Amino acid sequence: MSPPDLPAGPYVAEPHPTPVRRGELIAEIEQLPARLRSLVGGLPAGQLERRYKNWTVRQIVHHLADSHMNAFVRFRLALTEEHPTIKPYDETRWAELADTRSADVMLSVELLLRCMPAGHC
Repeated sequence: MSPPDLPAGPYVAEPHPTPVRRGELIAEIEQLPARLRSLVGGLPAGQLERRYKNWTVRQIVHHLADSHMNAFVRFRLALTEEHPTIKPYDETRWAELADTRSADVMLSVELLLRCMPAGHC
């Protein structure tokens, strides 16, 4: 059995969410670090090396922290520069870096726990 293409379901744009819906979306983001810790905190190394499509579970966890850090910097640039350049990053190449392939996933979980939701990275 192959993994689903969209495990969270297809993306559905919500261009004008209500204040209630916006609160729900923010709460979902705020809950990510704790949910992630409960999902991967006790996994043995073999489970962390299981692949989901092109990346291992370990790489996916580190990607979440990488993505958050990049978003954090992009927002700060947007707030502080007249004409900020939003630099993309090659997510696939980042996922292949040695630390992403071998570092303890709890380092990335801890980063997310400390930074979200307040953005105090």
